Amino acid sequence: MLKRLIIVLLLTIPLYTLAQTGITGGVFDYDNKSFPLQKVNVRNLSTQERTVSGAAGQFMIKAAKGDLLEFSLPGYHTDTLYLTNMLSKTIYLPVLATNLKQVDIKSAKLSKDLDLKDPNAQKYTQVHGISPTQNIQRAGGIGLSFGSGKDRREREKVKALEEKSAYEADISKNFSAERVSGLIKLQGEELREFMELYRPTVERVKADDPFNYDYYIAVAYQTWLKLPPEQRKLPPMKKLDKK
Repeated sequence: MLKRLIIVLLLTIPLYTLAQTGITGGVFDYDNKSFPLQKVNVRNLSTQERTVSGAAGQFMIKAAKGDLLEFSLPGYHTDTLYLTNMLSKTIYLPVLATNLKQVDIKSAKLSKDLDLKDPNAQKYTQVHGISPTQNIQRAGGIGLSFGSGKDRREREKVKALEEKSAYEADISKNFSAERVSGLIKLQGEELREFMELYRPTVERVKADDPFNYDYYIAVAYQTWLKLPPEQRKLPPMKKLDKK
């Protein structure tokens, strides 16, 4: 009996130690979920600890609750994971598409580990080349644009404004108080100031397509935590001179 107890302790102590100091899991292809991905670069962005996945897609890396992990492999989208617990993780990486046709994205699938709930969504929430309807008639495969140069310039201005408005609406939807507070647990005045300081710009979202809002929020939060308390607050608004 004593011998069995010693064996059990010897087997459980390493597992307990691992649970306290590291995280394990597997990385698989997003489309073929039974296909393991080896040599995936796994990096702890909070500590700069690194490792690679094995032949069966398995990985183990030193980490703690609250750390941010990055998974990257040539030919695949880079993904990130914000650790809310130390349970074993399963990561699915989608293949990079070089020749994309028009895509109808309705919503985003949010990771369970981010403690965000959106059960009817797909992988990401982002904008893919928002393009409002253009006033161009086509005949025989040739684009015909009628009107003077001034009219064309006006239409281009309207198109640019519509595109910017669409991006701003997408940012407001995905960088909402509910989503941000659900991910990084800020509330009240701190949440308001964080969102005003780190609201992504239209140019930032357009430049990084597809834009991963979860990754952006988590990295911005890590940056915000490193700031002195006085720099986390917005500067007071200047008073207008009375004439």
